Amino acid sequence: MDPGLVAEAAAGARAAATAAGVEIRLLHGAEEMAAAAAAMAAVWGRETDRPPMDPGLLVALGHSGNYVSGAFAGARLVGTCAGWFHPPAQRSLHSHIAGILPEVAGRGIGRALKLHQRAWGLEHGVRTITWTFDPLVARNAYINLTLLGADLVEYLPDLYGPMTDGLNAGQASDRLLVSWDLAAATPRSDDPPRGAPAALVLADGRPLPALDALARARECTVAVPSDIEALRRTDPGLATAWRTAQRAVFTGLLASGWSVTGFSRVAGFRLRLHHELPGHPVPEHDQSDQGE
Repeated sequence: MDPGLVAEAAAGARAAATAAGVEIRLLHGAEEMAAAAAAMAAVWGRETDRPPMDPGLLVALGHSGNYVSGAFAGARLVGTCAGWFHPPAQRSLHSHIAGILPEVAGRGIGRALKLHQRAWGLEHGVRTITWTFDPLVARNAYINLTLLGADLVEYLPDLYGPMTDGLNAGQASDRLLVSWDLAAATPRSDDPPRGAPAALVLADGRPLPALDALARARECTVAVPSDIEALRRTDPGLATAWRTAQRAVFTGLLASGWSVTGFSRVAGFRLRLHHELPGHPVPEHDQSDQGE
């Protein structure tokens, strides 16, 4: 790996952590891994004895040379990130989980954790990092696609099956899989494409696919709710309608030669039609997809 790139990534990671007011470092030993598991439980709204990742598993991952880090505000762990190598041998890392405590949200700690992970990966010969995120969570889409410049690989309906944590209970676990080229990581523009039609619209406050509006379009947008987590608490039926509508749009477009090119906080996901696949024209909307 280019030593200059490794040094640049390390410097960028340190600067991001300083700007966020934290120190980020690898975690070691049972006590630190237990603190990381407790933080995960707090982030995902689970009981402390049922964290998303068991402390023993985190110990095993770290001890076997995988990535487990923590973000510290003073002596307190306020964020954590964990991942493991996957084929081809030690060329790629899958980042399974990353989260920060709600009370420190908005400080840039999530981005700082990912930049630390990038610097560590480059130092260890990693070329790409993959991870999944919920396409209905706007802030994660903005960080992953715009600030970090990761590329969307695949839409995965109900990837994890039923989930029982405080953030996802009662909702299908659809996820976007992204891949991050560590050597070419470049932030993207936040601007929405000019004149691009919306592939998902709101009608009386409810999301509806609008694929018939894309007949002559080469670019489009796919909206997300402003705060899906709050919506799941206050109106779970509407949250489910968002999942159903967005799934119909994404699966239809990606199967028809469209690809995601970024994310705008104003318009949502940006997509471009690269080529129409034989036998896969842009689909007409099926009204049966409107149910909750």
